Amino acid sequence: MMKSRLDQILQSGHFAVTAEIGPPKSCDPAFVEKKADILKGYADAFNITDNQTAIVRMSSIAAGVLVRQKGLEPVIQMTCRDRNRIGLQSDLLGAAALGIKNVLCLTGDHQSFGNHPQAKNVFDLDSIQLIKAVKDLRDEGRFICGEEMKVKPDFFIGCVENPFADPFEFRVLRLQKKVEAGADFVQTQCVLEMNRFREFMQQAHDQGLTERVAVLAGVMPVKSGKMARYMQKNVAGMMVPDELCDRLEKAHDPQEEAINIVVEQIAELREIPGVKGVHIMAVAWEEAVPEIIRRGGLFPRPSA
Repeated sequence: MMKSRLDQILQSGHFAVTAEIGPPKSCDPAFVEKKADILKGYADAFNITDNQTAIVRMSSIAAGVLVRQKGLEPVIQMTCRDRNRIGLQSDLLGAAALGIKNVLCLTGDHQSFGNHPQAKNVFDLDSIQLIKAVKDLRDEGRFICGEEMKVKPDFFIGCVENPFADPFEFRVLRLQKKVEAGADFVQTQCVLEMNRFREFMQQAHDQGLTERVAVLAGVMPVKSGKMARYMQKNVAGMMVPDELCDRLEKAHDPQEEAINIVVEQIAELREIPGVKGVHIMAVAWEEAVPEIIRRGGLFPRPSA
């Protein structure tokens, strides 16, 4: 069975690029197709978010199929918040049947953050247990209950990690647990504080994790100084340096400066041992991604 493009790119030793496509709060396929047209050819695979921030959106699997029909490779996100182990495994089999090869396993944002705070969460599994479940489906052809299947899905398994959350000393241990459960690649929280990220990568290297999992460092173009200050003061698990806020506040064109900052960050990240790629999170600003990738020296993308 052919491997996913993202898997092939990483196995070939190329510096990988992934980006995000957020499904709409509607059933409009044109919304997804328009984003796909903007981003086509600029990344190796594209995350399709799964009811991000607990807000109801088009299914990540359905949007992933629409993206695939446009010639892009999807990475479907799957959260544990909304489905039990029956629903999760069922959706994984459905995704595999539809030709989707990459899955990113997340616990999921609490429903209190979204537009249905009265909803009942599930959390039958956490992200580490979900990773193990996907690995067992792929490698053993076995459901969580132990029952075997005839045709195994072939997934490239991803996870997330936040090097900037406290307590810092547990971040690499948490990543290690995900790697041992079966993660093939990890996408990090957006890197805005480079020294902390270098320390995280050194610890991951010391534990031998950078040889076992492909680390894709997250980057995010922050559109304005106001947005940067808000993230600095109000968003838990993010470290936003004063220097970055100052640059955006003083910039004549903050959006141009935001792109400049990300291009500089990519150049730094490419020099950090163990970083195998970047994940670009341009939330509701997909138009910035092609410019970032071109100016970052990451275009054209290599053949798988």
